[in-house]
Amino acid sequence: MSSSVKTEKASGPFSNILVIDLTHVLNGPFGTTILSDLGARVIKIEPPGHGDDTRTYGPFYKDQSLYFSFVNRGKESIVLNLKDEADKAIFLNMVREADVLTENFRPGTMKHLGLSYDDLIKINPRLVYASSSGFGQTGPFAAYPAYDTIVQAMSGIMSMTGFPDGPATRVGTSMSDLCAGVFMFCGIASALYAREKTGQGAYVDVAMFDSTLAFLEHGFMEYVATGKPLHRIGNRHPFMTPFDVFQSADKDFVICCGNDHLFAELCKAIGRLELITDARFLSNQSRTENNAALKSELEATFKTQPAAHWLKTIHDAGVPVGPVLNVAEAAVHPQTVARNMLIEAGGVRMPGNPVKISGYEDPPVRTGAPTLNQHGDALRREFAVPAKAAAE
Repeated sequence: MSSSVKTEKASGPFSNILVIDLTHVLNGPFGTTILSDLGARVIKIEPPGHGDDTRTYGPFYKDQSLYFSFVNRGKESIVLNLKDEADKAIFLNMVREADVLTENFRPGTMKHLGLSYDDLIKINPRLVYASSSGFGQTGPFAAYPAYDTIVQAMSGIMSMTGFPDGPATRVGTSMSDLCAGVFMFCGIASALYAREKTGQGAYVDVAMFDSTLAFLEHGFMEYVATGKPLHRIGNRHPFMTPFDVFQSADKDFVICCGNDHLFAELCKAIGRLELITDARFLSNQSRTENNAALKSELEATFKTQPAAHWLKTIHDAGVPVGPVLNVAEAAVHPQTVARNMLIEAGGVRMPGNPVKISGYEDPPVRTGAPTLNQHGDALRREFAVPAKAAAE
């Protein structure tokens, strides 16, 4: 057990904010980690037993679950049984002091415990209470159980992902969970800003389903324009061409031409001037309609040289181009290093904080995720009685 609840944290715009974090698994903890990275004190409340389920998930590194460690760095941990009256009293004392409470239980769970927003604002009217769930607090699917893959399937994102001759494909990360975490953070930050003007807290209702719909972009564009779903088209852009992955003599690489000028510069750079005046490729619309023919023409040239040659040649021409990197390559890329996007927390390397704010540190080494109930004794002492009584 830690002898003190105080941890070494980087300063940040939320350094005076106390967050009571009841979230578990991924979408909620991801959002509260952003708050923690930006200076908030985040107290993670875990159930008796093994705590957050992700503590038992692999992969493991030095006996730590990376699934848990990646989204719980810099937090404090206490085990509380909210059905136990003594533990519930400690929790309520935390709420009296808190600025933010977050939870991602199935809708109705907190109300059943007597801990809904309406219950808790009676003891802390300034509380920002954020709920993140699969489908939100309203609507016919509000109580529907959800994991990331279910939401990806139901939102339409899987139907858009993959190649025309392949099946609907899950995006290669837990996109729906992570999107909801980001939107939960946005909602909390917005509610805290509003509280500065009104003095009142607010209820923030975020759904993984809504969050994924908001990220569909091209899929919704096609639906609004035609009334039809966007079919799977692989790696190419549905509305701009050439905007795709191309084969060279050795490795794949990406070219993105967003207008006629860039297409002309590309053709000049690779020595294919005749493509500029080819009737099939005169405009972005015609290139998109004839994308397969254009890709065949371009790859006939690209396959004569390795990717490194084309990356330099095309980049020097001012045309957006990039290599297709795997995660191991991206992790050690000079840009990753320069942006401090691979940090160490608790002896574990993990993605850093993408929010860079002038005037605040972005340390490459941060406090790691807590062990289960690491701060339990100290937190029980701190919140054993109401702050007013303690002050007296």
